[in-house]
Amino acid sequence: MEILKGFEKKYLRGLAHDLKPLVLIGKEGITNGIVHAADEGLAQHELIKIKFNDFKEKDQKETLMGELVDKTGSALIGMIGHTAILYRPQADPAKRRIKLPKK
Repeated sequence: MEILKGFEKKYLRGLAHDLKPLVLIGKEGITNGIVHAADEGLAQHELIKIKFNDFKEKDQKETLMGELVDKTGSALIGMIGHTAILYRPQADPAKRRIKLPKK
């Protein structure tokens, strides 16, 4: 995944504002089921929210999100409170729903 610029991340955060969390991370942390759910969500929607139920420390959440980003090949757009936003463009350019703005 290519590195996104600040204005692209800002645009994606705006799109994600009204989304409901698609994946919930509980006390088990990142499991194969979580990776699969996030991967499927990214394949269908390109942009998803992830909510942390049992992790309160910012360092823990950042570590878990780093692991999930690596396993799904996505980009972390932002993390606010207990919610994180992931983005991964559709592999087929003709099927992409989200068009990133050009500067």
